[in-house]
Amino acid sequence: MKKPVSELARRLGHVYEDESLLELALTHRSCGKRNNERLEFLGDSILNFIIAADLFDRFPSAKEGQLSRLRAAMVKGETLAEIARELDLGQYLRLGSGELKSGGFRRDSILADTVEAIIGAIYMDAGLETARFYVLKWFEKRLVELDLDGSIKDSKTRLQEFLQSRRLDLPDYDLIHVEGEAHSQTFYIQCKVALLNEPTEGSGSSRRQAEQEAAKAALQLLKQESSS
Repeated sequence: MKKPVSELARRLGHVYEDESLLELALTHRSCGKRNNERLEFLGDSILNFIIAADLFDRFPSAKEGQLSRLRAAMVKGETLAEIARELDLGQYLRLGSGELKSGGFRRDSILADTVEAIIGAIYMDAGLETARFYVLKWFEKRLVELDLDGSIKDSKTRLQEFLQSRRLDLPDYDLIHVEGEAHSQTFYIQCKVALLNEPTEGSGSSRRQAEQEAAKAALQLLKQESSS
């Protein structure tokens, strides 16, 4: 049974004047005619504008082509799906029976579309400035990692560079186990790093995603230790 929308509203931090907008944003088209596609359309445009405006201010010397590449890196489906998982949106999605059985709550495309729909819902409920606040809050850590080449270093790359800069061995990634049927699998990975006493773990709908999550956990621990 899906968790109540009001719980997600509290977690997101936005107090809705009309909470049915959030309910609609979480409703996939597999549920019927009343779904989030229109909010997704609106949210996509708003997201592109907010990110473009932030990049314009953040990189005053960047050319148009560079800004376009930076924006593309920010608003691509993979990035949106990562944000959806950070917000734990999967457990709040309203899906039809077919999508439920096929693990739609884990699918990148559905998660990414839902983030855009939620942005559209916040805009409809409270206007552009409120939508801007939440978009920049969700994207901030990625925005600060951008460079003018338009690349965002993923967690595995950043962990590798962290270790190489200290002339340490590269991490080892081990597949621990896989759960679920072929169309709806969850992979569990351990990341072993010489500087850490225990391996970190990550999970995801693909081996690559699980490795990224394990690398992210290792990076967080290493940075905590280096700053203490």
